[in-house]
Amino acid sequence: MIITVRVTPKSKRSELRHEGELVFRAKIMSPPDKGKANRELIGLVADHFQVKKSQVQIIRGEHSRDKVLEIQD
Repeated sequence: MIITVRVTPKSKRSELRHEGELVFRAKIMSPPDKGKANRELIGLVADHFQVKKSQVQIIRGEHSRDKVLEIQD
């Protein structure tokens, strides 16, 4: 499954909201420094879809707020 996520780093709490068909908005507590926000995002998405972190990967937008993630079954 491919999803699109708009990320807001350095938020007060971490959360993932569904905004449309395969479109999500994520608030991440971690700063966008040395991949910390990306790692937290992967964990948040993995928890939401109840899969392992290794099954979630960023396929586009690693250095952007708009990311495309692939979730493998």
